[in-house]
Amino acid sequence: MAERPPSAAVLILHGGYETGLAAPAPGALNLPGLRMLPVSRVVARAVRGDSGVRVQRVRYTHRGWNGSREDPLHDVLRVLDALRHEAGDIPVVLLGHSMGARAALHAAGHPLVRSVVGLAPWCPPGDPVTQLSGRDVVLLHSTRDRVTSPLASQSLTARARRAGARTCLVTIPGSDHAMIRRAPAWHHLAGLLVTGLLGLTPVPRRVEAAFELPPGAAASEGTLSLDGLDAGGPRPRRCGAVRGGRG
Repeated sequence: MAERPPSAAVLILHGGYETGLAAPAPGALNLPGLRMLPVSRVVARAVRGDSGVRVQRVRYTHRGWNGSREDPLHDVLRVLDALRHEAGDIPVVLLGHSMGARAALHAAGHPLVRSVVGLAPWCPPGDPVTQLSGRDVVLLHSTRDRVTSPLASQSLTARARRAGARTCLVTIPGSDHAMIRRAPAWHHLAGLLVTGLLGLTPVPRRVEAAFELPPGAAASEGTLSLDGLDAGGPRPRRCGAVRGGRG
């Protein structure tokens, strides 16, 4: 029996490298891909009650971003186009780590994308934000990340809010870029945010409050600490001081 088209989708985008034209390593040799497997499993379990939601990992053609080539971005757009051809205008949440989060943010202008969840995202200062207008964007970043910059994530959420996005940054004290320390917190919050942004569960109350900030709000106003984040929320929704590092 042919699989029915999904009613919504979550695309999982693992990390990569700044440069690299070779294909990603296969299987267990692909360490960036392995880092996202636990997150993928948590998200799949979280949406299991709604059989219409597809959780799909995006496969890259090349292992690097590669400057103006933006190779992972084009891989994501191809998957989104194929999904639209198959299922029509369904809501999609992009969930990416590091380079994958950068690709998710760049791809957010696609008509299917309603929300982006970025884990330890790579957010260079000059990256565009206009494509995030009308989208919900939640970035998660360790305050001790030494690979990508939590300050850059905070700046991007403020710039995107001014461009018309609903944004929030959640800092995770005492963790790291690879999401190894405090791994259960990363996994749980990723699942909570994805189901909330799909409208299946409530969005955390303080994240919802950050979404409602005015466009000119200071970056710090939309920055929350995981340790003070409550898991409750007023209603289900429908898709519709940190330290720096190197991006």
